[in-house]
Amino acid sequence: PVCSMGNSTSRLYSALAKTLSSSAVPQHQDCLEQPDPAQLDPIDPKELLEECQIVLQKRPPRFQRNFVNLKKNAASNHRPIRVMQWNILAQALGEGKDNFVQCPMEALKWEERKCLILEEILAYKPDILCLQEVDHYFDTFEPLLSRLGYQCTFFPKPWSPCLDVEQNNGPDGCALFFIKDRFELINSANIRLTAMKLKTNQVAIAQTLKCNETGRLFCIAVTHLKARTGWERFRSAQGCDLLQNLKSITQGAKIPLIICGDFNAEPTEEVYREFSNSSLNLNSAYKLLSPDGQSEPPYTTWKIRPSGECRHTLDYIWYSQHALNVNSALGLLTEEQIGPNRLPSFNYPSDHLSLVCDFSFNQDPDRLL
Repeated sequence: PVCSMGNSTSRLYSALAKTLSSSAVPQHQDCLEQPDPAQLDPIDPKELLEECQIVLQKRPPRFQRNFVNLKKNAASNHRPIRVMQWNILAQALGEGKDNFVQCPMEALKWEERKCLILEEILAYKPDILCLQEVDHYFDTFEPLLSRLGYQCTFFPKPWSPCLDVEQNNGPDGCALFFIKDRFELINSANIRLTAMKLKTNQVAIAQTLKCNETGRLFCIAVTHLKARTGWERFRSAQGCDLLQNLKSITQGAKIPLIICGDFNAEPTEEVYREFSNSSLNLNSAYKLLSPDGQSEPPYTTWKIRPSGECRHTLDYIWYSQHALNVNSALGLLTEEQIGPNRLPSFNYPSDHLSLVCDFSFNQDPDRLL
């Protein structure tokens, strides 16, 4: 059975219903088995956006954010690659463990919150989408995004905290989506991060893609490091492990690299310095929004918990600065837009802001190595 989406009997609901009860799955089979997305009709993104807006009509309109043009040199001869990084907030954690004391429970209802998440993705139309805290992959994101033309990969945490919450929807994890028409998948690795030689509960996905337009290879990775104060050394060890894996996958930076993640670490932490000083020659794209190009944004997450207000910079898009240019980056929400009750809210579905960048390939990357 498919849950009703409130009063709206929309085509979005029909799309979900069709995906989950597709005739491709005989009635006697286990209901958890998913039909092959290739058997399902494509969805028009404009129609899906309209249907999301119908579901959200009683909510305030979504915030307007503008792209900041960062490219100083001549125009590239290929379409930029738009990459979106976002910790979307696991539904089980939002409702069960995260204690957003100023956020009404009504604002966290999944039937509406998923439409806010989809609206944000559809508004920016990323070519590559990197998400953390995904606990509705199989019933929402994979069925819908595959029908929007994305190839989808999910890697759950081995011991997800979502599983401790009553009526959870399974484990949360990292998910990576790319537009199949633009890229060809060359290689894919699911990485369980280690720290002090022990396997941890944190994961990453790294995929080597070929850009069909340019023929150029690049690697895209998504991760979510260990949370909480007091775990700085642990995050540092996880970061070292991820960098080692990525050095191997990119043949020591021969293949350009983009890493998206919620690192749960401020720029003052050791793990941030490891990425800044890595032999992979990485830079953090959102530093380019600062006047001197050297400072991270003042926040990427802002929430109020019982212990007080939490305003931190934890989310990053790292890239190979010798091989890639950042053409533009999406500006963050202002304090005034976020409002006194902070995030999440009726306007915004997560406690983390989405980061979006447009990348182009350098014409002569070897010269800059």
